Amino acid sequence: MIGRLHHVVIDCPDPAALAQFYAELLGLHVTYRSADWVVVAENDTSSGLAFQLAPDHEPPQWPDPARPQQLHLDVMVEDTATAGARVLALGARRLSVDGVYADPAGHPFCLIHRPRWAPPVTSALEDAEDVAAFDAAMAEEGRNIPWDQVKADLG
Repeated sequence: MIGRLHHVVIDCPDPAALAQFYAELLGLHVTYRSADWVVVAENDTSSGLAFQLAPDHEPPQWPDPARPQQLHLDVMVEDTATAGARVLALGARRLSVDGVYADPAGHPFCLIHRPRWAPPVTSALEDAEDVAAFDAAMAEEGRNIPWDQVKADLG
């Protein structure tokens, strides 16, 4: 081994907005923020996704080979239809193939059904009442508070 992965860096026109999108999509936290660089990770000592300001960013036009996808993330989910609706609500847009979306900066990503070998993708949200309370608290706090904090507040 020569090194260890630190961050996957994604160029974009608005690092803070795109980081918030992925923090919500993946259940992670914004762990570092500056004017031109934002990191999303499990915590401030783990690797994650970094979003770098690229003022002249031109998004890919998937599946157009003239402006190829450059990179994409596969995000495993339990239910692609439910997850699809949720990512659209976060600001993604659906591309021409089922399960393929573009983030708010135009980068393609895929929602894939969890393979049998992978542990279940679980949510800390246990019922509709918890979901409603969580969503209300997230909106009140600028959509950047961890579920554990919300759950503790709910008692």
